[in-house]
Amino acid sequence: MSDLSSLTAGRLLAGFRNGDFSPVDATRAAIEQAEKTQPHVNAFVRIDGDDALAQARESAERWRRGEPQGPLDGVPVTVKDILLLRGKPTLRGSWSSSAEGPWEEDAPSVARMREAGAVFVGKTTTPEFGWKGVTDSPRHGVTRNPYDVSRTAGGSSGGGSAAVALGAGPLTLGTDAGGSVRIPASFCGIFALKPTYGRVPIYPASAFGTLAHVGPMTRDAADAALLMDVISQQDARDWSQLATPHGSFRESVKQGVRGLRVAYSPDFGGRVAVDPAVASGVRRAVERLEELGALVEETDPGFDDPIEAFHSLWFAGAARVTQFFTDEQREAMDPGLREVAEDGAARSALDYLAGVDVRMALGKRMGVFHETYDLLVTPTMPRTAFEAGVEVPEGSGMTRWTEWTPFTYPFNMTQQPAASVPCGLDGEGLPMGVQLVAARHRDDLVLRASHALYEAGAADVPPPALAGDGGAA
Repeated sequence: MSDLSSLTAGRLLAGFRNGDFSPVDATRAAIEQAEKTQPHVNAFVRIDGDDALAQARESAERWRRGEPQGPLDGVPVTVKDILLLRGKPTLRGSWSSSAEGPWEEDAPSVARMREAGAVFVGKTTTPEFGWKGVTDSPRHGVTRNPYDVSRTAGGSSGGGSAAVALGAGPLTLGTDAGGSVRIPASFCGIFALKPTYGRVPIYPASAFGTLAHVGPMTRDAADAALLMDVISQQDARDWSQLATPHGSFRESVKQGVRGLRVAYSPDFGGRVAVDPAVASGVRRAVERLEELGALVEETDPGFDDPIEAFHSLWFAGAARVTQFFTDEQREAMDPGLREVAEDGAARSALDYLAGVDVRMALGKRMGVFHETYDLLVTPTMPRTAFEAGVEVPEGSGMTRWTEWTPFTYPFNMTQQPAASVPCGLDGEGLPMGVQLVAARHRDDLVLRASHALYEAGAADVPPPALAGDGGAA
């Protein structure tokens, strides 16, 4: 991997400031990585090299004058193809989406990045409407894992996670309504944060309602804090947004973990079968938090699996987003999406409200739990990446993606901030992740503890070999 494509956004900005290299240099390096690895991984819906270089040249001139536009000026970024990017089609992985414009708006988070001077390299892949925890779609095919191209990158923000892991820009925006930034972050060895619901404004509103969050996927927690300072600003188009936070996430990450009360749940009270390598990696991360001064107790939040309630909410969203499809459009859909949309359409309003009742009870339980504990730590995923191109691991006996990601979707139901931090590689060289969860509105605690793991070297994983030579792994 070239030096510039391996740098964090923070280090790129320092280099621009010192005159060590320019935004044009950094953007060329990101584009090179995107183009070189695209045939093998398929992380991108589109790579906009010419436009990106034009933006980078404008940024370089601002830096030359000593007048950077904002805190991301010149940093190469990518955007999941669920979020609006002005001037570019948003196709959502579906043949039902028309590429015809005009595309005149940015999503709120994209708009804030543009105002901060970011350079947009391209749009990354998603399953159709972001409906599942792996990334393949009828329109754009299968996205593969940078560490082993026979494996999935995870999803639904799999293209973004692969792009960051491969050096095609240190920052990307993903969406997460059931684990969709945390799953691929765990599988691809990067950092991701699902913020508190409403912390990052969303427009247009997601069909999956208040399960859906927009969050940063980055090289490390410091970069995520930098990006959160940018994208947490208010936007009038989102009626459910939170107020712009006081203070800076980038400053608060430096406060460390000494004295924080950490609940460590290795397997949700024995309810989840966790791969031994993953369990060991997560335990090492917890031990490091304890060495850094956190007060760790092995305990469990003690809730039953809310999967059926989540399905009532999730499948209703799938039914809504496809409600007005023609017969021809339904025929072209991902078959799995068609199945869950039909399931959702068959459920009643009372079924949906029963799911809301479970959600409210779970939210209360976690609210009370966090009166005792600042953080809950679990595995992000109970296993590492499995075969690419399938919804569930082959031979698992599972039916839907939710069955193999029991640690993620509960915290979409509760709207809590949750992050995935790398915690090493398994025996096959595949990344593993540890999940950190805090009470609603305490995104700062999640970022602080995550940053502490990076600072202590506990979150370092080697880059994928594919990033270095562009060849198939």
